[in-house]
Amino acid sequence: MEQLWFTRILNALFAKPVVAVMAMLHLHPAHIEAPISNPVAMEIFVALLLLLMGIGVGSSLSVEKPGAFQHLFEWVWIWLGDHSEEVVGHHGRRFIRFLATLFLFILIANLLGLVPGFESPTQEVTIPLGLAVVAFVYYHWQGIRQLGVGHYLKQFMGPIPAMAPLMIPIEIISHLARVLSLTVRLYANMFAGELITMIIVALVPVAGVLFMGLHLFVGILQAYIFLVLAMVYLSGAVAEEH
Repeated sequence: MEQLWFTRILNALFAKPVVAVMAMLHLHPAHIEAPISNPVAMEIFVALLLLLMGIGVGSSLSVEKPGAFQHLFEWVWIWLGDHSEEVVGHHGRRFIRFLATLFLFILIANLLGLVPGFESPTQEVTIPLGLAVVAFVYYHWQGIRQLGVGHYLKQFMGPIPAMAPLMIPIEIISHLARVLSLTVRLYANMFAGELITMIIVALVPVAGVLFMGLHLFVGILQAYIFLVLAMVYLSGAVAEEH
């Protein structure tokens, strides 16, 4: 495995404790000297970047003279709030913290591969899978909080009690398929886009600029699609008619 510069730093600092933790969990890294892979390192980098951006914006908030970053974050916050109310309902703004974090994480992760010395962590299937599982757990948890365990689980039985033995496995498979759908859609598009861009840039550097623009568009689009699907699933989970 060819390590990126940030991956090398993390492995130099944390290789031993990571290997120790993995040994406790009966896991065996492929490389003892470098247990942290590039996708995991890039995922950590995105999380740290979001944390630093949040701290930076929070420490420089101003009503009289808002900075460029503050304007950008306010615009994203307002846009997400309005969009969540359209998709989830009038109570959609309650979930804006989760939705904003999810969207910004995926967006930055998708676009990170355009920066020299980095790669998009979402081109590794385990990262989109983790994001899909987080969205899956979150909307079920919010549905249970909103409706109660009994009332929420009743939706898996369908409208006719006699159909429950048939509807329950169908509903379970349907919800699990959402994890697969979110994972494959994000992973496949980012992996293909990254691969094609690298090949074109290597063969025809001039044409590579156009494909980098296409990669930028795909990265933004896939982050938005993931966000909208998460909103739709959340809307179905917390809807009162359930």
